[in-house]
Amino acid sequence: MKKVAMIGVGKLGQDCAEVMALHYNVVGYDVVKREPAFPMFDTIAEAVSGRDIIFIAAPTSHDPIYGGETPTSHLPNKDFDYSIVTDILTEVNKHVTKNQLVVLISTVLPGTVRSILEPCITNSRFIYNPYLIAMGTTKWDMVNPEMVIIGTEDGSISGDAKELIEFYSAFMENSPRYEVGTWDEAESIKIFYNTFISTKLALVNMIQDVAETNGNIDVDVVTGALARSTHRITGPAYMTAGLGDGGACHPRDNIALRYLADKLELGYDLFDAIMKAREVQAERMAKTCLTHGNTVCIVGKAYKPGVPYTNGSVSLLTGHYIEKHGGKVEYYDLNTNDHINLNTTTTKVFLIGYWEKWVEEIVFPAGAIVIDPWRKITKEQYGGQIVHYGNTRKKKIN
Repeated sequence: MKKVAMIGVGKLGQDCAEVMALHYNVVGYDVVKREPAFPMFDTIAEAVSGRDIIFIAAPTSHDPIYGGETPTSHLPNKDFDYSIVTDILTEVNKHVTKNQLVVLISTVLPGTVRSILEPCITNSRFIYNPYLIAMGTTKWDMVNPEMVIIGTEDGSISGDAKELIEFYSAFMENSPRYEVGTWDEAESIKIFYNTFISTKLALVNMIQDVAETNGNIDVDVVTGALARSTHRITGPAYMTAGLGDGGACHPRDNIALRYLADKLELGYDLFDAIMKAREVQAERMAKTCLTHGNTVCIVGKAYKPGVPYTNGSVSLLTGHYIEKHGGKVEYYDLNTNDHINLNTTTTKVFLIGYWEKWVEEIVFPAGAIVIDPWRKITKEQYGGQIVHYGNTRKKKIN
């Protein structure tokens, strides 16, 4: 049985390691006291001793002001902070041998492994293996990935790559494809995967803006047609217009790629436009809310359904613009424990930040105006004024 260590047992590392622990002998280490379903050690030296594979799940963070909860497009381009990763790799290197395989799963810019990170590991073998995992579905994503990305020095399916493929094959549920490339290609696959999502959302929300400005357009008719166009436009995921992209990864990945475009002197900055579009779309939504009242309750504070995290929340970004334009903002979200008393509140304007089952059960105050950019609320749920943002088709007069 493979002996595994997980260095970094946080939001990502813990869930992933607990999946591994169902099939392998797993131990962990973290600077913060954790209580996962596997043994923890007090030092990296103890955790890596005698382990066959050592996974490193360390944050590559940005300054908090780059999170995406407030505007970022005006800030200077900035790379990730790799200091935590380099510190861990340097310490791990003191205690490993060529019989051990070190696997880094953190997100980094193309070229970073080759120039900064891999040189920290001289005493063992090394693989770059970034995960395509979302908070809230970490364990499911771990065993049902769209693909497994593996980076080797020259892109060959080396013995180390084969060992890692065999390692994952023991517990994968969906028989994923394994994409093996150079370290740089693996870095690119991961970060461009994330920014493709941001781009799609920016584009479909532009269609929504056109619908609102031009009139006589139901955005769902347009995006539905595009989503079904699988010959040249990729699949239907992220083809529902609503609020913009959020989370701890996607906004900051766009910022990092702005930095890379400048560093490589590509001569254009698509990602600046994406982040600018995200902010303008949020500000347009804020202004729409304020046309109906000065105090707005945003239903959904987290960055997506099913999680308590507000990193990069577009709801918070929209709230920022509501306040910028003189309004007041409240939040109602069962996932983040933000509550207002819907029976006594004087707030009359509600914006649906994201859609989840509990939103269907909300009883809005009499006379409230509900702005629904997801176009899911029906008269059966709420008989008052509903604004299906993005649907400006003229109603037929019978």
